[in-house]
Amino acid sequence: MIETSGKNNPLGEIKVSAEVLEVIVSFATLEVDGVYGMHKNLTSDIRTMFGRNEHTKGVTLHADEFGTEIDIYCYFDYGVNVPKVAINIQENVKEQIYHMTEIEIDEVHVHIVGIIPKESTAIDVLRASDLELGEEMN
Repeated sequence: MIETSGKNNPLGEIKVSAEVLEVIVSFATLEVDGVYGMHKNLTSDIRTMFGRNEHTKGVTLHADEFGTEIDIYCYFDYGVNVPKVAINIQENVKEQIYHMTEIEIDEVHVHIVGIIPKESTAIDVLRASDLELGEEMN
């Protein structure tokens, strides 16, 4: 759990789970123009097999006493300006996390796993169209 920046709350503590932050990061990344999708991994596939939709594919979070860092693994569309898209991801992720949780992220590392041509459909990644708002989580 990560505490929000509102540390002087007289009503009590507010802590946000890493999983919630990972979901916010996934949505914030996928809404950036030029992002084809997020990298899938074995853990995500196993969770999906057991009936839980996984929105944290391609995101890892590291928080300690020195700060909070996020690693994002994603695919870009062919022909985009890679540094510009990566910077847009970094800015959007930091902005959305702060807007929704008041947690300040120290670093956002964007790892471009691949570039995907427009006519390619063979790669299995998490796309924005795969995310469904309002679904039940068990």
